[in-house]
Amino acid sequence: MTASRRRLGRKGEDIARRRLESDGYSVLHSNYRVGRLEIDLVAEKDGVLVFVEVRTRKGRSFGPPEESITPAKQSHLVDAAQAYLQAHGATTRDWRIDIVVLNLGPNGQVLRLDVIENAVEA
Repeated sequence: MTASRRRLGRKGEDIARRRLESDGYSVLHSNYRVGRLEIDLVAEKDGVLVFVEVRTRKGRSFGPPEESITPAKQSHLVDAAQAYLQAHGATTRDWRIDIVVLNLGPNGQVLRLDVIENAVEA
């Protein structure tokens, strides 16, 4: 991954974090790693653990960010969530996977920001 893509991803995660916190989520971890699996944000809302994948795109030329969540990526997200639950002794907790999608303009302005709850089925 190039440095510019990493910067774009970090910027998107920062924007997503602020949005989630303003929507009542408590963010517990950022860029949480379980082995080689990564979860962008681990949060809690209304007693439910929420694993959040953030997808950020600059401009609109490559289609909507949510299109990049392939079946393989969905499986990866479920595996990461289950590994987190095991590592934290939280296997009986209610949980879900949300996706935050962002489109940023040429100057970094937010053109679109949507939180898609329960976006990935376990």
